Amino acid sequence: MIRLGSAATIGLMALSRIAQLVAVILVIATFNFVLVQAAPGDPAQVMAGQSGASDPKLLEDLRREYGLDKPYAVQLASYLGRVVRLDLGYSYRQRRPVVDLILERLPATLLLTVTAFCLALLIGTTLGALAGLAAGSVLDTVFTVLSLVLYATPVFWLGLMLVLVFSVTLGWLPPFGYETINVKLAPLEHALDIAKHMIMPVTSLAAIYLAIYARLMRSSIIEVAQQDFIKTARAKGLSGPSIVVGHMLRNALVPVVTVAGMQAGALVGGAVVIETVFAWPGLGRLTFDALLQRDYPVLLGIFLILSIVVIVLNLLTDLIYRLIDPRMTTGAA
Repeated sequence: MIRLGSAATIGLMALSRIAQLVAVILVIATFNFVLVQAAPGDPAQVMAGQSGASDPKLLEDLRREYGLDKPYAVQLASYLGRVVRLDLGYSYRQRRPVVDLILERLPATLLLTVTAFCLALLIGTTLGALAGLAAGSVLDTVFTVLSLVLYATPVFWLGLMLVLVFSVTLGWLPPFGYETINVKLAPLEHALDIAKHMIMPVTSLAAIYLAIYARLMRSSIIEVAQQDFIKTARAKGLSGPSIVVGHMLRNALVPVVTVAGMQAGALVGGAVVIETVFAWPGLGRLTFDALLQRDYPVLLGIFLILSIVVIVLNLLTDLIYRLIDPRMTTGAA
């Protein structure tokens, strides 16, 4: 049975982390602003060029309209002030609030990344546990080779190969998009249509992380199996399933949770490539388009939101630590 530890300790830890959140967000926002402003290119020139004009007066008016003519420090202070007020500004190109653009695309990205993350974690830890329990067997060899192949396969190449095989050659799956357009479907049919469009993007995005979790879980299971408390459980006559479920898995999951918590944010970043390959209408495509158009407010808004997601995921990871390993709660107390 898992001891949950002190609820008060977990609560205080969560409040302490939340109290640090504002300062961390401001530091990240400052870094993002400096990084984006240091990138080559002038948003005013890009907008003027795309409109077919290059008049110096037009460039001056555009810079004045979007505050690009102000000193660098003034622009930074203005941006941080908007962040504190939860105002991410307006898109240069689409002339809409950045928050609205992000909220439109965020559900599609979360659907893709959360599904891929859960699938990779579930299948990866399961395969890794089976390989670790059968270390040295044919099954272990097969899982090890499979995980190495998946880890070495570029995400974009895997996505393109899936499209070539299952869309172009076999015609089983739609090659791109989030849903079938210009077709009115019932709610259940619409959900199945979205699920069908998700199969290849989710598989491509989950593959490399699945391999990482499988390898890590295998090593962790083998290490835990040699610990004294496992030998003691066997000496007491506990059955194999009881030892595996009640003792081995719980302790072997700790390093997996560590890596999964750190990579959850990277998973969202990896979605940029997958969303481009499969024309998935998420934050990845929005980021790519904003980068080409030098739409700095959109880029800054996306970077800030993703940074907050990473911080929240790290907080959740710490909380999960204390659920699966009571020793951390005791130490924190």
